[in-house]
Amino acid sequence: YTSYHNSTWQFECDFSTRLPGDYDPAEGVDQEMAKKMEEIHKGEILELDACGLSCPGPIKSVFNKMQGMKEGDVLVVRVTDRGFKRDIVSWCKRTGNTLLDLSKDGDVFVARIRKGLLDKSVGELQAMARGGSPAGNDKTIVCFSGDLDKAIASFIIANGAAAMGRQVTMFFTFWGLNVLRQNKKVRVKKDIVSKMFGAMMPRGAKKLKLSKMNMGGMGAGMIKGLMKKYNVPLLEEQIGAAKAAGVTMIACQMSMDLMGIKEEELVDGVSIGGVATYLDAAEDSNVNLFI
Repeated sequence: YTSYHNSTWQFECDFSTRLPGDYDPAEGVDQEMAKKMEEIHKGEILELDACGLSCPGPIKSVFNKMQGMKEGDVLVVRVTDRGFKRDIVSWCKRTGNTLLDLSKDGDVFVARIRKGLLDKSVGELQAMARGGSPAGNDKTIVCFSGDLDKAIASFIIANGAAAMGRQVTMFFTFWGLNVLRQNKKVRVKKDIVSKMFGAMMPRGAKKLKLSKMNMGGMGAGMIKGLMKKYNVPLLEEQIGAAKAAGVTMIACQMSMDLMGIKEEELVDGVSIGGVATYLDAAEDSNVNLFI
């Protein structure tokens, strides 16, 4: 039931409809459920093995796989990451897809996801409740820190948001600019103060230190070892993944001038901008993080 009153949509809807996996034939034929079952089985069934991947790997794999699927197709995905159980519920909700069921087989989570909404009327009501359009779902991240652990967190969030189909803008300022520096030395003309800054700052993602327990670089090495063990992409790999996913990376021109960093020293694919560029992206965003 819907009504329009005083410029506000009011609606009541029963969201407790059982999933097809909950249907018990002993209860008799449920016509509504039978119709839903028919809709589910119209499409092609595809499989995806994302076992061994850590967040946001499973969600990114699901997103990439479903890009080539048609509405009505069903994806059966197997994942070992424990965070997937909650992530896939949120992902389906925010991307307009239907989670048919989610089960556990030993240490493996098995999800069946139908591309598109099974119940369009419910989807339309949910859209109205969120404001009527997908606009304002962009994400912006201000990357102020040059610490390895904080940079990793920034890119995990950015890649996760991109995997949900969101436009992500990352604005790198002050110490965060070191994340975008090339690992190799680049010959550029600098004054003596800029040369001193450059010598004291880490050159690129491979040289960043931990914010806590760095222990002369041993802590950073331990973290990188653990990331390899648990299949978490290294920071430089996450930067590459963000580029491939269309994440916009902006280097703050003012901070570059103050810290003596030249555009030639930055990795490929980075845009140069200022606070207005960042604020323009932030105004189209419903999540803004300062890291």
